[in-house]
Amino acid sequence: MTRQPLSSGLTITVVGIALAMPSGLNVMVRNGQAVAGGWENVRDFSVYLHPDTSQDEAAGLRDELQAFDLIDSARLITADQALEEFQQDPGFGEVIAALGDNPLPHTIVLRPTTEASPQSLEELGIKLQDRKSVDLVKLDTEWVARLNALLDLLSRTIWIAGVMLVGAVIVIIGNTIRLDIQNRRAEIEVSKLLGANDAFVRRPFLYTGFWYGILGGCFALMLLAISLWLLSEPVYRLISLYGSGFQPLGINSETAAAVLAGGLLAGLGGAWSAVARHLSAIQPRV
Repeated sequence: MTRQPLSSGLTITVVGIALAMPSGLNVMVRNGQAVAGGWENVRDFSVYLHPDTSQDEAAGLRDELQAFDLIDSARLITADQALEEFQQDPGFGEVIAALGDNPLPHTIVLRPTTEASPQSLEELGIKLQDRKSVDLVKLDTEWVARLNALLDLLSRTIWIAGVMLVGAVIVIIGNTIRLDIQNRRAEIEVSKLLGANDAFVRRPFLYTGFWYGILGGCFALMLLAISLWLLSEPVYRLISLYGSGFQPLGINSETAAAVLAGGLLAGLGGAWSAVARHLSAIQPRV
């Protein structure tokens, strides 16, 4: 590798780019999930109670709903709390003050479990709507279905892209090792003529694949870090415009370990496949 720095560097660069693409997609998806609060708050739905429902009755209904198998958490927003939130909003403060009495009802915000299907949530909403103290159940099951489909699509896209690109790395390293075997054909024949077995001849090529994979993984992490650094300024500027305290996620230990492990396995796999296919065909001519 050191005797041919240009070709080795090009191979490591291609391997690094191929490994950086799925890892970059993974970082992007993790940031999207963090911005959306892990996508959990989108599944929340609200139960609006009748204005004449007391706070004790609302608290009792909240405790009852909390015990449901489909419900992960239930949060009660009293009418006074809701009024206080609206008064802090510049767009609604004057309007609320002009009304005099508090027109807002008690509200129970329900967060379903991740296992809850849209059909089961819709059935639960119908049952809650039949209660005397419930005025309205605001449930968007279509959005829940879209959300589940989107999360599944993103997850599978990462896996498919990762598998395809790791496969490409195996092919790239395998082809590089194959060319190296052909260039060293005479040396291999002499080694076998002197008594070297296939395992002895195979070992340095496996070392080469190992280093291609490790160095390619390190280069992929470097590319990812540089990309995140270049994007940091516009991302923080966009966050400041929205007045959000969100902190973008970077390369965590799991991502780094996955990139290095993927490069290592791809390097060894590509080298092994190339050696197994071509080494046995090289036999010394006596």
